[in-house]
Parts: sequence; C-alpha cells; structure tokens
Amino acid sequence: MSIQDLIASVGDRLTPTERRIARVVVEDPTRVAFGAVSDLAAQARTSRPSIVRFARKLGFDGYPDFQGWVQEHVARRVAAGPDALHPSRAGSPGHRIRQPHGEPASMRALAVSAVEHAFSALSEERLAALALPLAKAENVWIISGETSMAGAHVLHSGLAMIRPAVHLVDEHAAARQLSGAGPADAAAVFDFARYRRHAVTIARALADEGVPIVAVTDGPLSPLAALTAAWCELRIPALGPFDSALPAVTAAELLVARVVSELGDAARDRIDRLEKLWQTSGTYLDYRPRDSRSE
Repeated sequence: MSIQDLIASVGDRLTPTERRIARVVVEDPTRVAFGAVSDLAAQARTSRPSIVRFARKLGFDGYPDFQGWVQEHVARRVAAGPDALHPSRAGSPGHRIRQPHGEPASMRALAVSAVEHAFSALSEERLAALALPLAKAENVWIISGETSMAGAHVLHSGLAMIRPAVHLVDEHAAARQLSGAGPADAAAVFDFARYRRHAVTIARALADEGVPIVAVTDGPLSPLAALTAAWCELRIPALGPFDSALPAVTAAELLVARVVSELGDAARDRIDRLEKLWQTSGTYLDYRPRDSRSE
C-alpha cells in the first residue's frame, strides 16, 4: 500500500491538525523518512504528541514504526526513479485570470507532465481495480463536478458504446436518477479541488447504500478518496484561468480501454451491432476528399 492509499483510508476521520500533517507527509515523505518527529511537527505547525497520534491513527504503534514504514516506501520510490513535481494550481479562476498565463511552451510542459503522470498513476494493477466494477455493474452511474466534466463525458460516451446501462447523472435530477441505485451497480466520480458539493455528497450517499465507488480525483486527502479503495490521483495543472481537462480525459480513455478488455466478446459484439445501426441509419456522411472524386 502506498502512503497516499494509507492516508486516504482514514481521510474522513482526520482532524484539521492531522490533515495538515498528512499534507506535509504526502508532499514530501522524506521529512518522515529522514527527519525527527520535531521536524515534522514544526513543518505541520503542530506538536510532537499530535504527530504520534497521527501515526497511531494510521495503524502504527508509534512514530518510529511509522518512520520505518515510510523509509521502505521512499526506498522503493527512489529505486523506481524520481517523481515529477506537482504543478502549482494555487488560486481560483478569478485570481488566475488576473495573472500572467505563461508562454505556450511552459503551458505545454505542464500539460505533458500532467498526462505523463496520469499514465504513471494508472498502473496496470490500479487500472484493473478501477475498471472491474465498471465492467461488472448492472448500471454505471457517472458523476462529476463542473471542471472535471470533460472526463465524465468521455467515460460516458466510451462506456455507453461497449456496454448497456451507462448513465451520466445530471446535478439537478440526481435524486430521481439514482433512487434505484444499489450494490449491484457502480458509480464513477470525477472531481478535483475545489470539490463540487453535489459530486461529493452524492458519492457519499451512494457509498452508504453499498454502491461501489470508482473515484478519479487529485489526492489522498480528497473527500472522494476516503469513500473507496478504488481511486486514482491525477495532477491537474492550471492552463490559463481554468484547470486542465487533459488528465481526466486521459484517465477516462484508459478506463474505457481496460473495460473493453474486461468485457471481451460482449464489448466487441456490441460495437459490431452499433456499427451496423450507424450504417443502416446513415449516421455518418459518405464523404471523400475532392481529389479522390474523379477516381
């Protein structure tokens, strides 16, 4: 289990002080691995007893036990190669739109880094854990905040073409749409800071009803990560005044491809029927480039 998964598992039970500690730990695990308890306490603006209580809430006997576990985690990370840095997303759109947006080259670097991180975060193991509930469910309910909606639309479009009973939940009709949802279904939830109230509250209500949650979010302290073990962390850069949709779209496309693998012949048969209906209904324009018309 990673540090992020461990913290996510208790995220909804952390006090405000413990959340400050968790942020420091997630941002730089080496502070725990190679620092004294007093160093971590100073960085998190808290006391040594609070650090010890935090370690125990995570399931460790005390700080030394927690530190040893983090040291092993850091050693594995170093062996795998250095992590990319989190791009800054500070500020609301109203703040960002009044700031310089940078040159296209710097924005490109942020976007490329975020997409590369999405591929890294969605390892084969994690992708399988996210995709399996979406393949097995009787109904798939897709929920999203405003700025993460692009990923939700891509997931809805892709899944609806390879399996039945895929629903994009409308914020204003959510109660009616979800009134029959149950444990045989699954919900895929997209949302990032600043978290949209309706996405979090609906996901929490579904989790309480036993509906498996698949969360695409931005870290272990997200309110969505506390609802499920099936979550992934994306890095969402600000490209101009708004959060980039590229990482969420990338995650959605990877999920659709993995669900196709899980469904096998059922997905292929559905696509074949869909292609036949497209042809019968003349869905697509029979267009040839001008240069080929005389052939």
